[in-house]
Order: sequence, then C-alpha cells, then structure tokens
Amino acid sequence: MEDTGQQVDEFVASHPEKQVVVVQGLGFVGAVMAMVVANAPYEEYAVIGVDLPTDEGRRKVEALNSGTFPIESADPTVDDLHEQALEQGNFLATYSERAYEVADIVVVDINLDVEKNTGSQRALQGYDVDLTPFESACRTIAERCSPDTLVIVETTVPPGTCRNVVKPIFDKAFEERGLQNQYRLGHSFERVMPGPDYVDSIRNFYRVYAGIDEKSADATRDFLETIIYTDEYPLTRLGNTTASEMTKVLENSYRAMNIAFVQEWTEFAEEMGVNLYEVVEAIRKRPTHRNLMFPGLGVGGYCLTKDPLLASWARSAHGDGGKTATLTQSETAVEINDRMPRHTFDRLQAALDETVHGKTVLLLGVSYRKDVGDTRYTPAEYLYDLLQEHGATVRLHDPYVKHWEERDRAVEQDLEAVLTDGLDAVVFSTPHSEYEDNAELHRRLHALSHVIVVHDAWGVLSDGELGALQSTHRVQVTGRGDLNSSTEDSFPSLTSSLDSSATDSSVE
Repeated sequence: MEDTGQQVDEFVASHPEKQVVVVQGLGFVGAVMAMVVANAPYEEYAVIGVDLPTDEGRRKVEALNSGTFPIESADPTVDDLHEQALEQGNFLATYSERAYEVADIVVVDINLDVEKNTGSQRALQGYDVDLTPFESACRTIAERCSPDTLVIVETTVPPGTCRNVVKPIFDKAFEERGLQNQYRLGHSFERVMPGPDYVDSIRNFYRVYAGIDEKSADATRDFLETIIYTDEYPLTRLGNTTASEMTKVLENSYRAMNIAFVQEWTEFAEEMGVNLYEVVEAIRKRPTHRNLMFPGLGVGGYCLTKDPLLASWARSAHGDGGKTATLTQSETAVEINDRMPRHTFDRLQAALDETVHGKTVLLLGVSYRKDVGDTRYTPAEYLYDLLQEHGATVRLHDPYVKHWEERDRAVEQDLEAVLTDGLDAVVFSTPHSEYEDNAELHRRLHALSHVIVVHDAWGVLSDGELGALQSTHRVQVTGRGDLNSSTEDSFPSLTSSLDSSATDSSVE
C-alpha cells in the first residue's frame, strides 16, 4: 500500500491518550531505538519511525511494517521487541513527513558523514564534514513540528552543533512560521552497540544529556527516564549541549587513540618474538590499565573511524575562527587505524612467498565487529582491496552478512562451501563467535590437501588450535611474535602436499 499522511493520521487517532514519539532515521541506531521506545517500561508511546522515500528507505519501512527487522542482529531481544510492538499496534514505519506534524517528541538519528581524502596508502591528506543531510533533516522537522515539540539529537555531531547549527535552523523556521520559540531542544548521544547487547546498550546503559536551556534539559531527562532503567543506570546531566556533544566525541576519540597506540607495539612485539596478548593481560591486572587494547586487524564501524575528526573540525569551525591548530593526535590516530590492515596484508604476502598474485585467499568475516552484520568501514574492506589490487582471488564468508553492499559482493554463509582445496590462505578477519572453538572449521582446515597460510588477525584461535594447525600449515597471529612461524625459515613449504594419514589423524 502506498504510504500517505492518511496512514499517519489513522495511526495517531488509534492512540488518543498516548504521546507520539517520532524516530527520524531507521538505520542501525534509529530502528532499534524505535523498538525500545515502543516497548518503554515506564510509559506507553505511539511510535512512528521515519525514513526517506528512497529505495533503501522504502525497503526498511516495508520490512518493519511487515514484521521483518531490516538489520541482522545476534540479539534475539530485537526481534522480540519488534514483534511486541506490532502486536501492541503502537508502532508504524513511514516515509511521510506528516509524522513530524503530529509528534510530541522527535528523536534525531540521522547519519553525519565525514569524507576522507586519502591516497592508496590510506594517508590522511584532508577531510570534509558534510552537515548538509543533517541540516536538511533538522529543517524538515522545524518547518512542520508543533511549537512545543521536544527534539532530542542522538546523532554524534561536532561539538557546538546544537548551539550553532540546529538552534538557528529552528529559530529561523519558527520565525518564518510566525511562531514563538517554544520548542525544546536536547542532546543525548547514543551508545548503541550492534551485537548480542544491541537492546541493552540503549535501555540498560548509562546516558548523558543536556539541553539548550533548563526546560529543554528537564524535558529530555523526563523522556529518557521512561525508556531507560535509570535506577540501575542513572542519567548524567551536563551544563550545555556542547558539553554533551564533546563527551561523545572525546569518548570515541579516546578509544580510537588507545587502539592506534597498540598498533606500534603490535609490530614491536612481533619483531621481538613476544606474545603481546600475554603482555596486555599482565598489564590489565592493574585497575588503572584494564582498558588497554589487544592487537587486531584494524578499526571499523561508523563511529571510531570518523569521530575524532569531528572534534578537530569543530575546533576549526566553532572555536576561534580557525586560528587554533586542529587536534593533531586525534587525526593521527584515525590515520594509523585506517592503515592497520596493511600490516596484515604485508605479513600475509611475505608468508605467501612474497606475492599474493594468483593466490586464492579466504576472508573469514567481513563485518567490522564480532557477531554483528554491519560492514560500514570494516577493516576487512582495506585488506580486501589490497588483495584485489595485487591480483589475488578473494573468497568471503560471514555468518551475519549475505551481501557486502560496499563492495557489491555476495558473501557465503556456509563454511563447507568456502573451505575447499584451491585455497592458498585463510584470514580470520572478524572475531565472530562462530569461528571460536569450531571443530568443523578446524577439521576442514586440516583436511586440505596442501599447505596454506592461516593468519589470525584477532587472536581467535586458542594455543591448542594454533599448535595443531602449525603441524600442517603456516600460521601467523597478529601480535604473536612468539610463534616461530612468523619467520620464513620455519614455515612448511607451500608446495607441500599433506600426507593423508597425517590429515586423517588431525581430523580426529
């Protein structure tokens, strides 16, 4: 059925006693946020999720209304909440802007992209923060909402955005509409973590909030207290929206810099023959150092790959008119993290007799994070590109991804179909639970008829599994300099066929 404003009106009319909450943007954050609000523990809302009338937006709207959550998730609670919302009849997905006219509360979950200018080596040469889609989304609300609507920005934005961008948009729109500025504007950034704790990362987690004035902050608090279990996870109120915006960007910048810091130690440990995992474990026993990061393939996802740049951009745009230097350490961290997959590629190529050309490489995992189906800015992307550019044939497997949108590639979900003879290398490129302690996976690796390179970029394999694989294959682990197979002299020859009796005993 064609989506119209009439559907919105009929939906609202069927819930005359309920406040209407509109969630703008039905992506990884907005879609699950809508489900949480529709099942709020302390208030019954009528919830409308709004997306754009694009092909992708229509797909999400139709899926949500027909009972299919549009995002793969390892959290069964997502589907449970979706089913409950449809049974209760208090959720509607639409692309009609009529929703903003009937809203009491609007939650903004619009993407804000950063366009990086990098060369083939992923060196950060510049970047552009494009606020245009975000501004347009805010303007759509401001031109239609009622005078006393509460608007809460969840989107991660450069510090100063609510004060310097969003508020002027609403002030201008209200002036043109002949309305007094009675709207309320708050900021409360999301901390959504797709994966097994998808829902809990919203309703069972700490929140920071602020408003452009006291009434806005109070209204934001009152709403959050109806959807979050604040008895266990109390809210934190900050003095203004810029402080709230800065909190999110600093939080993610700190994590990005922590990861970048470990990268050079990863390379150092490999050079020195040291197991960096046990080093980090030893250091983590100190309470002050519990968040020291482990080695890995790289950084991915929508947040850590760009958020440090938002702060640096904001300092130039909203600080002292560009006189102050940018946040150079934050920018450097982004560049280091973007280039991290190159290290795995270089080690893999060295193990493959100095070239991947003509080789067949299997990537186990293309999503950016364990047990999620999100491929946005995944570190596997740069590794995949390097392999392709250097003439390798790349097979793909991921239990959570059927189609890799950014590379327009089908992704196999059956290990049996990809773990076959003809492989030259296997890379554990995402640490999915399916790859841990997987007897079938290891049986198939041992059953291969020739020596291959196995590179574990995330420490997925146990010491026992590594030892068993080393008896038949060349094995590398990022950050494990203690493994002798990180040196060429100890590798089995890639031209070797495996003895069938040895293979059979390995399978057992």
